[in-house]
Amino acid sequence: MAEPLIGSQTVTQIGFIVKDVEATSQKFAAFLGMEVPVANWTDDYEQSQALYMGKPCPARAKLAFFHVGDHLDIELIQPDEQPSVWRDFLEENGEGIHHIAFEIKGMKDKQKVLADNDMKTVQTGEYTGGRYAYVDATADLKVLIELLEND
Repeated sequence: MAEPLIGSQTVTQIGFIVKDVEATSQKFAAFLGMEVPVANWTDDYEQSQALYMGKPCPARAKLAFFHVGDHLDIELIQPDEQPSVWRDFLEENGEGIHHIAFEIKGMKDKQKVLADNDMKTVQTGEYTGGRYAYVDATADLKVLIELLEND
């Protein structure tokens, strides 16, 4: 069996784009029998240093997380109006599954490996304790892949 392209098979998150994070959180909480999580906005550009299609990205999103397994979160993402991978998805596809996230080490190396396999990075950014990259794997895998590297 071959080594995974990103060196990991650990799915840590399934992300959904939603129009209203609070309303959708209520529905997920009822379905899962869990408390409604507090939703928070992502950091602004000064902290996130986000890039979308290689350009500075001031976009933000309101996020809520449901911890549904030892290492798995359901992430709900309500994008603001700024151009971003989140806003594009909502406008092109409506609400729904946006990405599958994997915990990785060696962000730049993994992005290069995926780019060499025709999977282009479309958005990157920093968060407290790590960084993320969204990679367009829709041609082969039918979904965006998010790489998460925690410090």
